[in-house]
Amino acid sequence: MAHIQHTMDKKLKFANITRENMNRVNIMEDATKEYVKFGEYNDFPDELINLYNNSSIHNTCVNAVVDGIVGEGLTADPAWVLDVANSTGESWNDLLKKVAVDFKLYGGFTLEVIWNKARTKIAEVYHIDFSWVRAREKNYRGQIPGYYISDEWSTKYRFSGYNVKDLPYLPAYNPSKAVEEPKQLYVYNPYRPGQGYYPLPDYVGGLRVIDIDCEVDNFHVNNLKNGLAPSLMITTFTNANEDEREVIERMLQMQYSGTNNAGNLLYLDLDSPENAPHVEQIGSNQTDTYYTTINDMVMQKILTAHRITSPEILGIKTPNKLGSKGEVTEAYLLFTNTVLRPFQQDILQVFEDLLEMKYPELDITLGIQQIKLFNDGEEETDVVTSIDAEVGEDAGLEADIEKADKTAGGVANENQPITELPLA
Repeated sequence: MAHIQHTMDKKLKFANITRENMNRVNIMEDATKEYVKFGEYNDFPDELINLYNNSSIHNTCVNAVVDGIVGEGLTADPAWVLDVANSTGESWNDLLKKVAVDFKLYGGFTLEVIWNKARTKIAEVYHIDFSWVRAREKNYRGQIPGYYISDEWSTKYRFSGYNVKDLPYLPAYNPSKAVEEPKQLYVYNPYRPGQGYYPLPDYVGGLRVIDIDCEVDNFHVNNLKNGLAPSLMITTFTNANEDEREVIERMLQMQYSGTNNAGNLLYLDLDSPENAPHVEQIGSNQTDTYYTTINDMVMQKILTAHRITSPEILGIKTPNKLGSKGEVTEAYLLFTNTVLRPFQQDILQVFEDLLEMKYPELDITLGIQQIKLFNDGEEETDVVTSIDAEVGEDAGLEADIEKADKTAGGVANENQPITELPLA
């Protein structure tokens, strides 16, 4: 028995074939000596960008929410305060568009604040890409003292051991320290359990299915581009050496692989039947059908992660469903009030605080104009403010905005000419 076992061990070799198993998304905050990494390899924001760029459904959802947040743009009383945010000529509406993208994609946003020479008010405000920001470790009071800024976190600073002291550094926003810190970084980081340094996007629970959507597309692309591999097995009997085998493989790939060669005739000219290759059809394992069947599940879960109740408000047709105009309108109203308005109000609150520090002598009223739909198909432009209980309920604000818009159309404000845009 032992002899048989020994013989079998010599003939048969068993290997443990490992399977790739994706764990739940690991969103870790790991403190190094100088900064706190975001993600296992300090590249979690870049992973979010990759998913955004490679999942068509996710990309559509993010873009729809961003467009909804921006709406018809900011409006203010007085209107001229929105014209210039910094010395590069960006307006506050320009900042709004960038902030809306970061807020939806990453769950937070950052703005560089520059104080005037007297340190009495804000002179300029710049947007900084949230993916470039990494926090210093908290002090003994549990406060983040400041942030390092770089666009190389996912490449040069994936691992600890690199000196980041040469990177641009901005202390955290604190008006009481404007004298000693003329440049500061305003970081909007809403509270989330388990996160001490960085925010998470509202769709974080759907990251795995978003990744599945990317892999499904990748499967079909590779299946089409390499159509020969899963369908045929060709065995030759030429006893070719390595160079000859490479030539044969290259000829087969050039002649018969890829979608452009689908349906072509396979022609062989041989000197003897004994040298004929063995061509065997490999039956499909129906993997492509499997991926097709999970597509609906993936789309529904991605929509759920973004809190979008109906794909039709994104222009995505639901098969075998005849949705009425009223249903779509109701879904859009729900989307507006439960998804867009909270984003808008959070951004407005931040912008109001900064504008008040930029123009302390003014009483500024700020809002975002938005198209509101009704079940009868009618539309009207409403104004969302940071304190509205319902979209469009602030009739007084709307009157002020309308008056300010008329004033901005050509008549200067009595106390502040439109041409005067103090930056410092």
